[in-house]
Amino acid sequence: MIERIEGRLVAIEGSEAVVEPGGWPMSLRLLLPAYLAQRLSPRTGEAVEFRTLCYLESQGQGTSFVPRLVGFATAAERRFFELFTTVKGVGSRKALRAMAAEPAVIARAIAGRDAKALVALPEIGKRLAETIIAELDGKVASFLSTAELDEALAEAQRAPAGGLTGSGSEAMAALMALGESPESAERMVRAAMAIEPKPGTTDELIQAAYRVGR
Repeated sequence: MIERIEGRLVAIEGSEAVVEPGGWPMSLRLLLPAYLAQRLSPRTGEAVEFRTLCYLESQGQGTSFVPRLVGFATAAERRFFELFTTVKGVGSRKALRAMAAEPAVIARAIAGRDAKALVALPEIGKRLAETIIAELDGKVASFLSTAELDEALAEAQRAPAGGLTGSGSEAMAALMALGESPESAERMVRAAMAIEPKPGTTDELIQAAYRVGR
């Protein structure tokens, strides 16, 4: 498997990048998520680096397969794509087109059960948005940006925190801002606080709550 590619960005053609790896007399064509293709459009001629993923795309009603190479800015964005494509009805091509927003933004919509925000993405209808939320609920906290977690905390400053204090109270408030009921948020945080090693920060506690609190 090709893990990483560095080279010169020759062109962005739609949602594809043409890259010349340093020291090799060749060019590679990579598929890109829509948000990344837009971000890289002004960088033609510059050095770039991609974390990559290879998959086989069926051709001719599945009678043959063509290898496709997909590029991502970071390993975390690649992991989000892999998670996103586990949803029934979201294939690799559809996921690449649907990811017109960065993974952290999509993760926030999923965590907040915001179907309207998901429907605003290309290729995502109402039924598919509901499926995405149902299948990925509780699995996307690690993809939320620090800024988004801070925003969730800010939105929930006056939220009741049950009998929790400190980071437990903050984590519960953030979970409520992301769509959990007070009862569910407190139960999830208490479950996360019981694991070893104990989460050290509020962000880690939130991620652990989604991981073990369901």
